[in-house]
Amino acid sequence: MSIFNRALGWLAGSDRWGANLCRIAVGVVFIWIGLLKFIPYEADSITPFVANSPFMSFFYTQPDEYSQHLNHEGELVPENRAWHERNNTYGYSHGLGVVELVFALLILANFRFPLLGFVGALMAFLTPFVTFSFLVFTPETWVPDLGDAHHGFPYLSGAGRLVLKDIMMLACGYVAMVDSARTLLVRR
Repeated sequence: MSIFNRALGWLAGSDRWGANLCRIAVGVVFIWIGLLKFIPYEADSITPFVANSPFMSFFYTQPDEYSQHLNHEGELVPENRAWHERNNTYGYSHGLGVVELVFALLILANFRFPLLGFVGALMAFLTPFVTFSFLVFTPETWVPDLGDAHHGFPYLSGAGRLVLKDIMMLACGYVAMVDSARTLLVRR
């Protein structure tokens, strides 16, 4: 048997490793991004998504005024920071951070508690359906018309590319969910 065929055989039987890598990757992303939700610059950066979302804008006091008060990453405009305090930008972001940290703990709990891991994987799988809605409702996800011929759909801005990559979160969540389901069935 050739080395290549042995490698293929090992890879073909390593789906548990793949599921665990997906689980760890999702956990790292949720932990890192969840912790950043407690830092003002991250809260500021999600403002356009939340303010334009028909599912989340009610968390803000004045969602229609967000574009006048945006801080760019690394920028501190005290007046804008004060507006975000009044708008509940930071309160909402802190709550979202807690939710993301809980999702991370759930998916990582799979190694000891597969049912919790299943719930965490389900949340990782479902979360992108919310974030994909930003592509529909958030103008900042598309390149603006500033004179270049390449603007609007299908030209994703940095914010849009950030949203689109959540398709990997969906796939990893699904792989981890299937693996957790298999483990739960074997234990019954």
